[in-house]
Amino acid sequence: MDRLMKHTEENIQKQQALDKKAGVDKNTKSGRSAQTKPKGSAVAKGKKRKADSGIEDNPATEKLIKIQIPPNLKKQLVDDWEFITQQNKLVKLPRSPSVDEILTKYLEYRSKKDGMMTDAVGEILNGLRSYFDKALPTILLYKKERQQYREAISDNVSPSSVYGAEHLLRLFVKLPELLGYVKIEEETLIRLQQKLLEFLKFMQHNQSSFFLASYDGTEGGGKGKDN
Repeated sequence: MDRLMKHTEENIQKQQALDKKAGVDKNTKSGRSAQTKPKGSAVAKGKKRKADSGIEDNPATEKLIKIQIPPNLKKQLVDDWEFITQQNKLVKLPRSPSVDEILTKYLEYRSKKDGMMTDAVGEILNGLRSYFDKALPTILLYKKERQQYREAISDNVSPSSVYGAEHLLRLFVKLPELLGYVKIEEETLIRLQQKLLEFLKFMQHNQSSFFLASYDGTEGGGKGKDN
């Protein structure tokens, strides 16, 4: 299962190229889609996503891993989109708990629950951290957040030590397509889906302490195109 969470840079570059080719900002689209259809799945099926994005012959859409985002977290994604694109606000950085701290808390939680440290969980969490650090600047930010990113992140600072649950949750919208570039056996796919769902349930259970209730207003922020 460890290899599934590797090759992150290559996968993200492929996804970024496809997003650019399609001319679609899936962050914004995901928010609007969730807002207009709150009861629908946050991750569309392969064929529908292909039709929506205008991407043809995309191998990543043929066998998408399905990640069922809990309803409360779907609403969190909608609120996140609205705060930034409609209310011109930003997540105040650095966040506490950070992505690193959330992953550590989950590892401690699983260790206590299972009575031991499981290698599979550790590998997946390391993979999530790696995906997050590489994906954040390329496919997880809205345009209005890019200046903040440049100010907050330097060469020796990883995004996972600065950003928090709000941006980590966005990664789960993108993961099905990012993992679509990795050859996954059916049995392994089912196990991975289950472990990712367990992590999302942990985030949902700690929603009040992990997520901000409101964002900060931006200084001098204009009402430019939201993407």
